[in-house]
Amino acid sequence: MKWFRQLYRIWLLLCFAIPFLLLLPLFIIIIFYQPGRRFIKQLNNLWARCFFVGGFIPYKVIYEAKPLSKKSYVYCANHTSVLDIIAMGLVVRGPYSFMGKAELGKIPLFGFMFSRLHIPVNRVSKTQSYQALQKALDTVDKGFSILMYPEGTRSKKAPKLQRFKDGAFKIAIEKQVPIVPVTMPYNWKILGNDSLPNWHKGKAIVHKPIETQGLTMDDLAMLKQQTFTVIDNELKKYYEPQLATERRSSNAS
Repeated sequence: MKWFRQLYRIWLLLCFAIPFLLLLPLFIIIIFYQPGRRFIKQLNNLWARCFFVGGFIPYKVIYEAKPLSKKSYVYCANHTSVLDIIAMGLVVRGPYSFMGKAELGKIPLFGFMFSRLHIPVNRVSKTQSYQALQKALDTVDKGFSILMYPEGTRSKKAPKLQRFKDGAFKIAIEKQVPIVPVTMPYNWKILGNDSLPNWHKGKAIVHKPIETQGLTMDDLAMLKQQTFTVIDNELKKYYEPQLATERRSSNAS
């Protein structure tokens, strides 16, 4: 069936690229027309819907509590697939900016849009990472939410979570905005690290916001652990036998 997966991969690339190219003029308009940036959410949502419908992938989003579309949040999702970026277009409510690795800016056309509408992070340079953090804080002040993958990179042992970095939680505490944990249990099954896709239904669970009012940087470790636990516990509902086997193997070695 490898040939079929190869064909499906090409089809998914077309489902990604064609809607993006059709929407690109609108992305360009809002790049140069500042008030239009509040429509990023709508464009990304339409792009995501086109992708999943075209790819014959039913994608269900479950909200434990719906975030308010006119309120800023820091969305924190597990990261197991390149699919995560487009899937979050179905999840986030209200205008938002995505913080992602600076390498995304090198992708033709997509990189042009990403580097101007979102927040590239150079993970090698401490200075540029700090500048990206400051830009995120300014973005929250403008009424936008921030979308981050606190693991910092895709998990190589999906669905197992990697250790969270501090950035998302610094932003949430500094601006006193809630954290919204998001669990996407199946994206890695659809398109994992081997780059050849498999058909599988998609799903995202948007958990209740974690309030940060009154928290200080002394509470950062607690907030980070609380967010990690919410996502980790949700993943265990789907993969507890697999994760338990991995833990036993790790302990044995």
